[in-house]
Parts: sequence; C-alpha cells; structure tokens
Amino acid sequence: MKYRELGKTGLKVSEIGFGGEWLERHEETESVELLRYAHDKGINIVDCWMPDPKSRDIIGRAMKGCRESWVVQGHIGSTYQGGQYVRSRELGPVREAFEDLLKRLDTDYIDIGMIHYIDSEEEWGRALEGDYMDYVRELQAKGVIKHLGLSTHNPRIGKLAVSAGFIEMILFSINPAFDMRPATEDLDSMFEGYEKDQLSGIDPERAEFYRMCEESGVGLTVMKGFFGGRLLNEKQSPFGVAFTPVQLIHYSLTRPGVASILCGYDTKDQVDAAVAYESASEDEKDYASVIAKAPLHSYTGQCTYCGHCKPCPVDIDIAMVNKFYDLAAARQSVPESVLKHYQSLEHTASECLGCRSCEARCPFGVEISDRMKKAAELFGC
Repeated sequence: MKYRELGKTGLKVSEIGFGGEWLERHEETESVELLRYAHDKGINIVDCWMPDPKSRDIIGRAMKGCRESWVVQGHIGSTYQGGQYVRSRELGPVREAFEDLLKRLDTDYIDIGMIHYIDSEEEWGRALEGDYMDYVRELQAKGVIKHLGLSTHNPRIGKLAVSAGFIEMILFSINPAFDMRPATEDLDSMFEGYEKDQLSGIDPERAEFYRMCEESGVGLTVMKGFFGGRLLNEKQSPFGVAFTPVQLIHYSLTRPGVASILCGYDTKDQVDAAVAYESASEDEKDYASVIAKAPLHSYTGQCTYCGHCKPCPVDIDIAMVNKFYDLAAARQSVPESVLKHYQSLEHTASECLGCRSCEARCPFGVEISDRMKKAAELFGC
C-alpha cells in the first residue's frame, strides 16, 4: 500500500481508503472482520458519516487495540433521530450525535472533524454562523478533533471552503462522469435531461477547484468514485461503456490534491479488487482509452494526466509536467508551491526533444510538444 500526505494536515493516508456506508448491511461480526481485513491490507483511513449505532459500533470494535493506526473522518451534523438519518445544524442533536460517535468508536478524539454535507451556498453561510460552528471550534480548541474538514459534492462550496482558509481537507465526489458536469446544489439532478454529447471535457469550475486545493495544500479524499456502481455497468454508465475499479481509482488518484479514494466494500474480494490497484499495470489502470472510445464523450485536446504518453526518450514525466503547467497557467504568477513541485522533477520540460512520439499515443490528441515548450517558458527550465 502506498501512502500520501493529506494536504497540510501532516496525516499520511492510504491511497485506498474505506467508506463505511455499507457496513450496516451485514451481520456485525462479519463487518468487523471486513474492516480488520482491510486494515491488514494497509488501509488506514475510514469515513464515518453514518449516524446509526450499528455502523459506529462496528468501526469501534474493528479499531479496538489499534486506534492510533487509523485516520478517522468523523462527521459533525450527521444525526440519528427517530431511527433515521437527519442532517442537522441544531446544537442539541449535533452534540448528542457527535458524543455518541466518540463513545461508540471508544475514542477520545477524531482525526478529522467533518463539517457534514454542505452543497448550497445558503447552507454554507448558515453553518458558519451560530451555535453549530461555535461547537465545531470548541471541539477543535479542546483537541477532540485534530483537523477540520468538510464534505460536499459541489465545487463552488469547495472553492468557498478553500478560500475561507480554515478548512484543511475536503471529502469530495470525484469520477469521470461527475467531472464533466457543471456544479449543482442537487446531486440527484446532475444527470437529468443531459445529452450524451454534453459530456465533453472536465467542467472548468471543477478544474479550478482542484487547482485551488493543490495550490493551497487542502487535501482531498474521494467519495462516489464508482458513481454508486453505475460506472462499472455498461448499461448504467453515462458513457455507455464500463470501467473497472482499478481504472476509476486511478482516475481519482490522478486529480490534483487527491490523497485517498474511499471505496465501499461488501466483501473481502471487493477489498482485494481495490487494493489490486497498487500492483496493477499501466494497461490495467488505463481509464483514458475507455473515455476516448465512448460514443460522443471526449476530452479532445485536454490532458487528463493518464500517462498514456509514456515512455519518453529522455524520461520526462509528461503527465506531471502537464499537471503542474495547468495548475500554474491559470494564475497571474506561478504559485511558489507549484514551482517547487515542478523543480523537484528529475527531468523538466526544457529537456523535451520535440520528437512528438508521445503525441501518437495520446488518446485525446493533446499537442504535447507545444505544451512542453510553454511549460519550459513558464517555469524557466
């Protein structure tokens, strides 16, 4: 298992994480065993947005004796009322639900306290005012939550959170289909009435959000990486073609700022299928060919950082050069953090021979040689 730094939090998290949403589907002992199995495979980050007692008890039992080796995303505002999940900012239910989380996880701290599920600007404004945010800050001041995060499906809210300056990481929904759709405050309506030829290139607002996260050191963890399984099914996929779990994991992990993708699991075989990413070949990770061959869907002319351009005769990491170029070119001046990352590359764009052999391999017709020239000019090397 490989581990990545989660933004500026100082936490190192496994590239493959555990989304706990499906735990309550199974008998408790079975789910505890599943979590422990995932941990044995190197998975060290788990998201607990679920307010139901069963799911929380399962995570608590699974972490018993090894709490320090887990990174927990615990949500503040996910409450259990009348046997049902209720998203709330009311201090009473919020406090009760969070104290219940600590008790059932048998811990006195949560690694990342998550401002739970904000998709509208109105709710963002409301959450920042009054008792709810006072309680969040109280938890942080006491060290009950070590870091502060946010969960959202809306890149506009993500951008507001990054700009606010106090959010350290964001749990965000990322997959190839979502990335091609514009921001919305209602996730369920994202694909209502769309035409297939409307899925063409990454939405500029989403690209800007990823750039802001990378530049500001706000780490990203990923939810809905498989679109609830729809992208694994040709008939349900908006692309009209199916991806593999490894391809979708690779897509998320190649987005700027992403540290971990949190997959949902029902079985040990599904854990194995996700963890297999770490030993997968470049061909097995190749999501770009799937997108490029899908009818009426394309990233034509746009780099997706897929790595199809390999190998380079002078061993330039073309995908990383393109990523840093995209991060910097959108700014009036090159961000210092991006410049340092670029300069740390073993080979930079100035070494490009202009042979264009990489362009013949690009599924999206990117004019790579020209981009290398622009990158060399922009970064000065």
